[in-house]
Amino acid sequence: MNQIVVANLIHRPVRSLISIIAVAVEVVLILVVVGLLMGMLHDAAQRQRGIGADVVVQPPGASNIGLISAAPAPIKIADLIARLPHVAAVTPVVAQLSTAGSVEVIYGIELGSFEALGGPFHYLSGGPFQGPNDAIVDDFFADSKHVKVGQTLEVLNQPFRICGIVEHGRGGRKFLPIKTMQELIGAQGKASVFYVKTDKPENADRVTAEIKAVEGMSQYNVRPMAEALSMMTPEKLPGFSTTIKVVIGVAVIIGFIVIFQAMYTAVMERTREIGILKSLGASKLYIVRLMLRETLMLAMVGVLLGIVISYVTQAGLLKKFPTMRIELSAPWIFYAAAIALAGALLGALYPAFKGAQKDPIDALAYE
Repeated sequence: MNQIVVANLIHRPVRSLISIIAVAVEVVLILVVVGLLMGMLHDAAQRQRGIGADVVVQPPGASNIGLISAAPAPIKIADLIARLPHVAAVTPVVAQLSTAGSVEVIYGIELGSFEALGGPFHYLSGGPFQGPNDAIVDDFFADSKHVKVGQTLEVLNQPFRICGIVEHGRGGRKFLPIKTMQELIGAQGKASVFYVKTDKPENADRVTAEIKAVEGMSQYNVRPMAEALSMMTPEKLPGFSTTIKVVIGVAVIIGFIVIFQAMYTAVMERTREIGILKSLGASKLYIVRLMLRETLMLAMVGVLLGIVISYVTQAGLLKKFPTMRIELSAPWIFYAAAIALAGALLGALYPAFKGAQKDPIDALAYE
């Protein structure tokens, strides 16, 4: 049977190639799109973790996911929090969403207190802020935009001099002095979020309760960093899981239609061949197995090709867009392969059963 399958695939190279490419496209669509979504999500969580905070304090009504709110909280709250026992350091941050060119969150920071949480920035080039119109960027952004220390960068429609390039993983990719950011968005004396470092990580829950007990702070959104990071999952992000399901659905439809068309055409082209096999004693089950085995072989080659193309795409995207994170994980590779194989076999079922139903006498007389 395997010899017949291989011979049929080689005999019709164009149809076989189209089927393989269709399955490969299905796999690439799932892996690359899902990889981009998961990569961006995990990268954002990793950068939040890199700030070094144990507790996060946000104003009432602020988003539980990400830092895309304005700056409605008085910055003096940092002083109240700093007085609490078990608080080692606290830093206010103004986080401003920007959609100029790409969607990103720009951080306005107090450099000293910000570094007190996770340690000093690791400067790859340049150094700290020297004036109100200085900006610090991370290495991923610098590589993607090919910028260097001393060059001018436009942030929130204002020119800034790049004073330093730091190692990635400390919250944002662009940092401005907090007072400059406050002036740019008209929020003098305000902050979007307060990051708190405790004397011991195990005191995060205790400090959370102490902050909520401060007069006027009961309505604030106060959470341990571990809890905040747990919110950054596909299940907790609105529309994230739905987007993944839509991508998978589109990919399955593509694979199903192409495989169905290819195998249905193959049955029509091989009417005489099927008649000969049945006249030699081949059962209906044998014909079905023959068609499905042929589909399975095409799908397996397509899956392998799709995985290879996905890794090549990942390398190309990372080289072209260093700030774009794409994650190809083993579980999703398995899911994509299983989905592609199942979709291909499903698309071949009807053509296979149709071929098995052919009468051998009619098939032999077919011209």
